[in-house]
Order: sequence, then C-alpha cells, then structure tokens
Amino acid sequence: MRLLMPRLSIIIVTYNSRADIEACLASVTGDAAPRVDHEIVVVDNASTDETAGFVRERWPGVRVIDAGRNLGFAGANNVGIRQTFGELVLLLNPDARVEASAIDRLVALLDTHAGIAVVGPRLEDAGGRAELSFGPMLSPLTELGQKVLVAGNDRGWAAVTAIIERLTRHAREVDWVSGACLLVRRADLEAVGLLDERFFMYTEDVDVCASIRARGRTVCFEPAARVVHLRGRSRRSAVSATEAAYRRSQLAFYEKHHPRWVPVLRAYLKMRGRI
Repeated sequence: MRLLMPRLSIIIVTYNSRADIEACLASVTGDAAPRVDHEIVVVDNASTDETAGFVRERWPGVRVIDAGRNLGFAGANNVGIRQTFGELVLLLNPDARVEASAIDRLVALLDTHAGIAVVGPRLEDAGGRAELSFGPMLSPLTELGQKVLVAGNDRGWAAVTAIIERLTRHAREVDWVSGACLLVRRADLEAVGLLDERFFMYTEDVDVCASIRARGRTVCFEPAARVVHLRGRSRRSAVSATEAAYRRSQLAFYEKHHPRWVPVLRAYLKMRGRI
C-alpha cells in the first residue's frame, strides 16, 4: 500500500518562542488551516523557555524536531526541509498569524503559474499596517532605501506609510519576499542547495530568492494573501546578539554578492563601532 505524502510542508523555526507560537499554530491548525494536504513541523533551536515541550503537549499533531543547538534561521529551516517531503514548502515565523485562506491563495498562485517558484503574502502588524516585505536585490543603495522606508513605517511617518500601503496593494514580480512567510517549490529549493547557512539570521531570504531567480525562475508578491506579523519580539529579547548576527549576515551577503563593496562596508561598520 502506497503512503500518501502531504503536498505542503509548513516549517516553523523557533527560538524562545513560547510567547508567540500558540497564536501561530492556532492559526495554521484552525480556521485558517490550508485545504491542501499538509504537515506542520517545528524545528526548535535549543530554546531555554520550554518552547519544544509546550508545542508537544499542546499540539500533538505537530512534529517537533530538536535542532540540538542554535543553528540559526537558515540552518534550522534546512533541517526541517530535509526531514519533510511536500512538493511545496512554506517557511513561517513563529510570530506570524495566518489569516483565512492566505496559504491557499499562495498555493493557488503557484498552481496557476508554472514559472513562479516563490511567493510571499502581504504582511501586516496587529493594527493592519502593511510591512514592506519585499524589494529589489540588496545593494548599498537599495539597502539604504529599504531601511529608510522600514524605519519611517515603524515610526508611523504618514508619507512613508502611504507609500508602503500603495506598494503592498498590488500583486507584482519582485526580487525577493520576506522569509517570515515564504512559499517555495521544493524542486527550486533543492536546485539551489537549500538556504545558504552562512547567513545565521537575516538576508537568507534575499539570497535564496536571488539564487532561484538566477535559474530563470520568478518570485512574486501576492497581497490577496494576508498574514499578521508581530516582528521584533525575539530581537527585543536579545538586542546585542541580534545586532551581531545581523552584521555577520550582512558582511557574508556582500562577500557573496558584492565583494567589491566589502572593504567599504567593513570600514563604515568599524567607524560606527559596529564590528
């Protein structure tokens, strides 16, 4: 008798995420659960707040994998990807809450357009304000522009929030979408060697989308799918460690994609006391 494998593998990487994971899992197992056959896997990065035990007790239908140590976002997701078999893979942050039909809309887009390899939803905060969750390939200029828009949106600057609201209302082809909620075809992931584990945290989503696009495949943003993203909670719990991880990933990204800019970036970060 042939066993049927789930078509969709939902992978959630946790690190001291007990405060957030309940709302996340309640959304993907409740009314917003995708209709397509799916599995949910939590990969725990050696949490010290009993996240893994909490998930096992509260959601027996969710498979929990203990990473054994903190492998970072890319490394832990790769563990989950290698231990699942769905032809579609959804990377989902534990501080995300999926709205009704969101995952089904993302799946439908891939089903309708064979050339699309990756798709991301409209991410919103708890008040419905859009997050800038996609953008052009990172370079010194585009990274600066992205940071200005994100900072202005976080501060509630009316002109910036209006720009982001306008940008996030229309479906479009983009260079990358946020790894907070990213649906990708397994075949495309495997073709590029999964996520690059040089990026412990940050820029791994930009990098994997760039690798997939380099093979002639397409990345899209789909605002009809909505996901609430309470970003920043884990960062606030370990600010210095998060900042250091960001800088390491930033340098690794430029070494891979813009090596000529690395000396300039290092000099700038040293001048700012960041490395």
